[in-house]
Amino acid sequence: MLANNVANATTGGYKCDREFYSLYVAPEADSSPPSTMPVIEQPWTDFSQGLLHTTGNPLDVALSGKGFFAVQGPSGTLYTRDGSFRLAKDGTLTTAEGYALRTTAGSNLTLAGSGPIQIADDGTVTQDGAVSGQLQIADFTGTVGLIKHGNNYFQPSDPTVVPPVPAGTSVEQGQLEASNAGASESAVRLISVMRQFEMLQKAVSLGAEMNRQAVEQVAKVGS
Repeated sequence: MLANNVANATTGGYKCDREFYSLYVAPEADSSPPSTMPVIEQPWTDFSQGLLHTTGNPLDVALSGKGFFAVQGPSGTLYTRDGSFRLAKDGTLTTAEGYALRTTAGSNLTLAGSGPIQIADDGTVTQDGAVSGQLQIADFTGTVGLIKHGNNYFQPSDPTVVPPVPAGTSVEQGQLEASNAGASESAVRLISVMRQFEMLQKAVSLGAEMNRQAVEQVAKVGS
């Protein structure tokens, strides 16, 4: 998990993973109060917003606030915060993987003109004075209904859920959202985990050596 965060520290719109802890009580514990120790139950995704930086590219779009861009994936609608878009040969606005952006009307966003592209803060895309469509921005309450799909995409855990439009979210043209995974923090934590593993490995080796010596000493005493 930490290595994946480090690898995606420069991936636009990436949301880092963190671990959820609870307390473990051994079944044979009979002390009062029983001794406990932390245990990792499951990872969770941190959906906090990354920093926005200006690129000047009219096809770079960022979301300031909650929500996700809706795109047409291979087997249904996917969601992403990565707004580094491309213009396909047929005029379709797509992601880097070629997934077409969805509009509020439920169709793919296709541009027919050749002039400059303007994207308003509500996601309305205009070219040559004509409206081509409005980007579909979807929100998920608490984002608990989203799971990672791969390549910086998310999919709803319940495909029947119709996500609402987020309130107060602004679409920023010419900007990109950076990853919210702190490279330094993730690297330091990764090194700490490696050091703990080495320490436990040495402890196991020491225990095995003590058992070996105990067996040999007992054998000598009994001979």
